[in-house]
Amino acid sequence: MNVSVRTKKERVTIPVTGMTCASCVEHIETALKDVPGVASARVNLALERALVEYDPAVAGVSAMVKSIQETGYGVAATQAKFLVLGMMGSHCQTRIQQAVGETPGVLKVTVNLSADTAIVDYLPTVVSSGLVAKVIRELGYEVTEKTEGQDALDRERQAREQELARQRRNLFIAWPLGLLVMLGTFREYWILPAFVPAFLGDKWVLWALTTPVIFGPARQFFVNSFNGLKRGLTDMNLLYATGIGAAYLIAVINTVFPDAGFGGEKATFYESAVLLTGFVILGRYLEAVTRGRASEAIRRLMKLQPKRARVLRDGQEFDIKAEEVEVSDLLLVRPGESIPVDGVVAEGYSAVDESMITGESLPVEKKAGDKVIGGTMNKTGAFKFRATQVGKETALAQIIQLVENAQATKAPIQKLADMVAGHFILGVHILALGVFLFWFFAGYNLWFSPESRFILSPYTLTGLGVFGFSLLLSVTVLVISCPCAVGLATPSAMMAGSGKAAEHGILFKGADAIESLSKVQVAIFDKTGTLTVGRPSVTDVVAAGPSQNDVLRWAAIAEVNSEHPLGEAIIRGARDRTLPVPSPETFDSIPGHGVEARHEGRVILLGNRKLMRDRGVDIEPLLVEAERLENEGKTAMFVAHDGHAAGVVAVADTLKPTSAAAVAQLHRMGIEVAMITGDNLRTARAIARTVGIDRVLAEVLPQDKANEVRKLQAQGKKVAMVGDGVNDAPALAQSDAGIAIGSGTDVAKETGHVILIKDDILDVVAAIEVARATMRKVKENLFWAFAYNTASIPLGAGLLYPAFKLVVSPELAAFLMAISSLTVTLNTLLMRGFVPSIKRQRESERFAAPAEAAAVGGGNR
Repeated sequence: MNVSVRTKKERVTIPVTGMTCASCVEHIETALKDVPGVASARVNLALERALVEYDPAVAGVSAMVKSIQETGYGVAATQAKFLVLGMMGSHCQTRIQQAVGETPGVLKVTVNLSADTAIVDYLPTVVSSGLVAKVIRELGYEVTEKTEGQDALDRERQAREQELARQRRNLFIAWPLGLLVMLGTFREYWILPAFVPAFLGDKWVLWALTTPVIFGPARQFFVNSFNGLKRGLTDMNLLYATGIGAAYLIAVINTVFPDAGFGGEKATFYESAVLLTGFVILGRYLEAVTRGRASEAIRRLMKLQPKRARVLRDGQEFDIKAEEVEVSDLLLVRPGESIPVDGVVAEGYSAVDESMITGESLPVEKKAGDKVIGGTMNKTGAFKFRATQVGKETALAQIIQLVENAQATKAPIQKLADMVAGHFILGVHILALGVFLFWFFAGYNLWFSPESRFILSPYTLTGLGVFGFSLLLSVTVLVISCPCAVGLATPSAMMAGSGKAAEHGILFKGADAIESLSKVQVAIFDKTGTLTVGRPSVTDVVAAGPSQNDVLRWAAIAEVNSEHPLGEAIIRGARDRTLPVPSPETFDSIPGHGVEARHEGRVILLGNRKLMRDRGVDIEPLLVEAERLENEGKTAMFVAHDGHAAGVVAVADTLKPTSAAAVAQLHRMGIEVAMITGDNLRTARAIARTVGIDRVLAEVLPQDKANEVRKLQAQGKKVAMVGDGVNDAPALAQSDAGIAIGSGTDVAKETGHVILIKDDILDVVAAIEVARATMRKVKENLFWAFAYNTASIPLGAGLLYPAFKLVVSPELAAFLMAISSLTVTLNTLLMRGFVPSIKRQRESERFAAPAEAAAVGGGNR
């Protein structure tokens, strides 16, 4: 007998600092996977986050953090300071340290008994300060957080600003000194001798100006390379360190010992070392600025999280932190305030702007019994509501988590970039060595000319020996080969695309979902609840003598004790017409045929043809109308009163108002549209005809829906399944891209690859458009990144030198490398202006309506 033990995996998102390139991603992923108990680790360079799946029984978050830090990178932990009252001795200190320390996400706890304080370092992506305070409070102590404003968003912004400030400081050191070194190096050219003093060209002065740059701004490259090499890892820092170090070292040797055989006094590359440092740092600075803007969407979502809440307890109003609100708390929201958590309106009436969550720009009216979503804005009236979800359970928190997860995942198309970046460093060093050996043993003697120059520079290489020339080209190859742009191309576009989708109420569960959805050729819609409202209603009442109201009222009386969905629809239809629906004197359900009831001494029959014929009711005059209704996809039920045919009541599930428009738009996008349903073929065809669907999969049981998807996939088609995420779960899972339609409050329960917060299926069109735009951006980025490396590496290696006697200087190589990363990032930022076509259309209609109204008003006057 085989016994298998399944362990429950958990996920954690760890904010990582200090990453600069795709190799850093590789290093951190490798380090995390080496931690026992870690099942998978995905690192997003652009988002600066690591998403780790692990077995909590084996691995701990602290071990993962330690692993990241030992690799040479930082973790953006948050520190909170609490005032803890009630501690009586060292055992209290131990209790708090133990209880808080065991809380997932807490990295370090320091309790000071004499100062009544507890200082806690924690990961804001895992645990909140409110939860830490709750743990301490549950131990029986009074606790108050002493630090304010150190939430995740502030901490992230602070970390970014610190990184920007550090690189800015490095720029202010590197560039002024670099310009002086350049002036000193080239002072013999053009008109410079008239302005540049002679001492500036002295080798020792150049050494004095260059050395602070090497041991200051460039120090980070050497330190990071050393940290990586300690663990057997190489990254871009090693390329920079090798290039800068080689240029500086040879320059120093040729300054101190010009006859040492390393190219002589002419081979002093101080300007290369210092300008190479300047350009690399400039590239990192610009990249950090633009990368911060690329992640704007997720930060905008995080900003929606309200800070404070008004809680009503014991008849009094308390202003507390939103994260301290508990389920079942009664909260008050005034006009203009954000709703702090999810809940249900208990009292009052207002209009709420939910556009930040659902993408719907029109305010939604809220009254008692309606759900409200945390993070949305109350517009007009005050109301009270009962909290139902708090903390990480709120819709907004789950949306943020989903978007972060999506941004942390990797699309299949990224495999190529990862493979290139992962093996690039070693390859580049081998290539650089090959370039050096080629020019040292063969190339120099074959093609070298004293008139050789750097591209875009008047500086000639006259007198440069074979060693110096070979080393120069070798260093240039090291620098120009940096695959930073390749590493950024896919994740930055995915991050922008998933963020843009979230703005419109579309949540991708992963980058692979974006890629899959962009390739979809067939979209299958579930009928009930997807194309239709999912709530049957009375559509037609045909009377044969009595009034329509009498026919409907009799039908409702017959069904008032029934629990059948069709019966509920008839009763609701009667009440909507304000018809009285009293209970019948007797009621009898006839399975498979209908119902029989007695009211005011007369028999009412409601059911199908067989029921009427069995009871001798002549329905011949109503058959034509009944068949017409059935051909329209409606369920027709005959009504007989006191032994005579009274009429027909038709019930149907009504289509959503945007179903036909969505299908038409999908057709225009070249996507085949099908409908799948358990209904009979005649009903299904009628509904499909109404919305413009030409392919119908009818009479399909829920368990067979996945087979229908599989059949289409067997034909080589990429299939998207659109359903409500519950009954359609197998089909959603089988499809290439499962799109679940549901409310934002139930978002965590959805099973699809893509979640639409609203019930509007036009968002299916928007989701596909966003996915296609994102993948278009990925391909553009990859093209630019690979094109740069393809063109620049041969150029840097001296391919054109035999013909033109021109070589790329190391500093120009650094500039080109920085430009390539910047090009990719800026290209990604163009996604910020993308708006799905249906959203543009709605906005134009919204603006056009007031204009038309104004025009009409002007005409009347």
